[in-house]
Amino acid sequence: MAKKKDPDKAYWRAILKMLAVFLTIWAVVTFLISIIFVESLNTVSIGGYPLGFWFAQQGSIYIYIALIFIYVFVIGRIDKKYDVHEEEEEKEAKS
Repeated sequence: MAKKKDPDKAYWRAILKMLAVFLTIWAVVTFLISIIFVESLNTVSIGGYPLGFWFAQQGSIYIYIALIFIYVFVIGRIDKKYDVHEEEEEKEAKS
């Protein structure tokens, strides 16, 4: 007999997988690019500043902001896929 997947477990599995990807990107940007590879990045200049310095001070912030917007988009798609989006809750609260 085939086991039926629990939708709640599948939803949280998708959420945790997405979080793992986002935290991996965050760690790579924070530790690898901004700290460990800074010397090799400093061989290139952007606007007169070494790329490693620029990335540690400015570029990583742009990536973090992009991650926030991408997170909102992806979490919305996951919520709709598993039918846990907020539109129904808003309609119930109004009535």
